Amino acid sequence: MNDQRKTFIAFVKLGTFFREFCNGNISGSEWHKTFTEVIALAKHHNGWFTEENIHYALMGWGELLTDEKLSAWLSNYSVEVNKSKTVAIIMAGNIPLVGFHDFLSVLITGNAVLAKLSSNDKTLFPLIAKYLMEIEPSLKGKITFTEEKLENFDAVIATGSNNTARYFEHYFSKGPNIIRRNRNSIAVLTGNETPQELAALGEDIFRYYGLGCRSVSKLFVPQEYDFDVFFEAIYEFNPIIQQAKYANNYDYNKAVYLMSDFKILENGFLMLKEDSSYSSPIASVFYETYNSSEELKRKLNIEAEKIQCIVAKGFVEGEISFGQTQRPELKDYADGIDTVDFLLKTSQI
Repeated sequence: MNDQRKTFIAFVKLGTFFREFCNGNISGSEWHKTFTEVIALAKHHNGWFTEENIHYALMGWGELLTDEKLSAWLSNYSVEVNKSKTVAIIMAGNIPLVGFHDFLSVLITGNAVLAKLSSNDKTLFPLIAKYLMEIEPSLKGKITFTEEKLENFDAVIATGSNNTARYFEHYFSKGPNIIRRNRNSIAVLTGNETPQELAALGEDIFRYYGLGCRSVSKLFVPQEYDFDVFFEAIYEFNPIIQQAKYANNYDYNKAVYLMSDFKILENGFLMLKEDSSYSSPIASVFYETYNSSEELKRKLNIEAEKIQCIVAKGFVEGEISFGQTQRPELKDYADGIDTVDFLLKTSQI
């Protein structure tokens, strides 16, 4: 059995472990104890990384890391012809395991990972790597984490803000690279959504406290849209205001809006502000009104590079159903850039 096949099987086993861990089926095992301790440490280190959100991320990956889904994903590529390279990954740390897809893509195509972790997410990846290397020893030497200057790599995948992206483009311009910038997700409402659909949209807004690029941070609504219907449908998410960091952001941003005489709508745990920007502060969502669907489609097409996901129903090709933004499939690449294709082309250089 070649190393690529061994890596494939290792990730299938990791998926099984994630599912069993989240379902409590292996409580009492040494690995269950270790993961529980590290999750508690991650929460202590980063207050946004609650146990619930970490479990949500682990379960999401557990559902994707199956023999069937991994095989279907990779069947679109000639992975077996890949020549091993070392790929540097600079990870964001805004939500738990946000760089896992890059980590998976690099290893499962037979490459080696040289990762620089975000200071906000330094505990989960080393533990997952340790688990993988224990169940598949051939991965030892293929996973390296560093806090030093990145050196001796063949390609780079870097995720950061618009400011850091400019630095990345300058620093990594001489070799193959994927440089990701800020993107945000939006929802297009018509006023005909059911209460269930709007409640599901609440999941897209509030999961990970709205910190992910797949989190909905802006709504497009028709003129005279009734926001009372929206607020009523998402009321079940009101316990989020009990999280201290979220509540502090709510109070601070509300004060800023009021002192600036901005008009806002609020329900005690979410503020809505009319704004042309896509990136809204924590505990708030921006909105814009539109006159016609075709006019809005043209606008979104022009500004496509600012948008990660579009949540809608029957509005545009590639849209995502309400409540599904944080459940991407393996083929749903960040910024629409096919990472596996990039890695395979890099191996031929």
